[in-house]
Amino acid sequence: MTATVSAPMAANAQAADEAAIETIVESVAVLADRGNFEALETLYADEIRVDYSSLTGAAAELKSPQALMNDWAAMLPGFDRTRHRLSKIEVSIDGVSAIAIADVAAEHYVADLHWLAVGDYRYEFERTDGEWLITAMTFNLQREEGTRDVFGPAGRNAAAEPPAYIIRQQTRQVVCTFLESLEDKDMDALASVWARDAVQDMPYSPEGHPRRVVGKDALIELYAGWPDVSGNADFTSELVFHPMRDPQTVFVEYKGTVEVIPTGRIYRQVYGGLFHVVDGKIHLFREYYDPAPFAWAFGLNDS
Repeated sequence: MTATVSAPMAANAQAADEAAIETIVESVAVLADRGNFEALETLYADEIRVDYSSLTGAAAELKSPQALMNDWAAMLPGFDRTRHRLSKIEVSIDGVSAIAIADVAAEHYVADLHWLAVGDYRYEFERTDGEWLITAMTFNLQREEGTRDVFGPAGRNAAAEPPAYIIRQQTRQVVCTFLESLEDKDMDALASVWARDAVQDMPYSPEGHPRRVVGKDALIELYAGWPDVSGNADFTSELVFHPMRDPQTVFVEYKGTVEVIPTGRIYRQVYGGLFHVVDGKIHLFREYYDPAPFAWAFGLNDS
């Protein structure tokens, strides 16, 4: 009786896994054509082996999902249209590993130029916490039509009007540079992140401390004493980014742990930060934090 019941269940589980993998393969093509790189990024494991050697002659590379999306976002949105047509998806599963092979005909259009690449993709998958993720992808070129000259204008188009994905990555990097500069006491790096007319709002600053600082020079002065008052500092171990509709704006949650040299105390804080970044520079930083731990760690209420 047990075998009779378990066999259909196993078959259903196998079919469900095959359907999940096929959906992921189809989603790669659709999301790439639609330029939805944020959603596309979630289909990949933390490290992917990417092999386009049959197309470019370059060796396979290990990439993060973000690096792969940056590569694609720097080119695909510059085409007037791309269309990746899939067929004959074949899936084989071995425990928590799987392989999917799909025929593909990839159309690329820009102005009066056209390029078609025909071949197949080989995807490798691993299942982690019940979720199938792509760990490797190989494109095997069989034939092509048209001209690879499409890549020149497409790249220029994408560079002239970067897609939201790339702008969001740039925004995140500026925030990381700012927080890392505080950890490293690198005041040159910290100075480099501010726009000339930058504003930092601190609406919950304790009495006697500024709640609004305007201008790059004033902000550099605000932070000038940081290396003298802080020892070991950590602001980046628990970063959580919350993207906004505007890719130049992001809300960030992070924790801070700082050795305060003058008092010998450890400053522990939970922050919320709204950042607006334009052309690689912070124009607005609105910082939210609890003033009580700040006052205690820096001895503001010591008699």
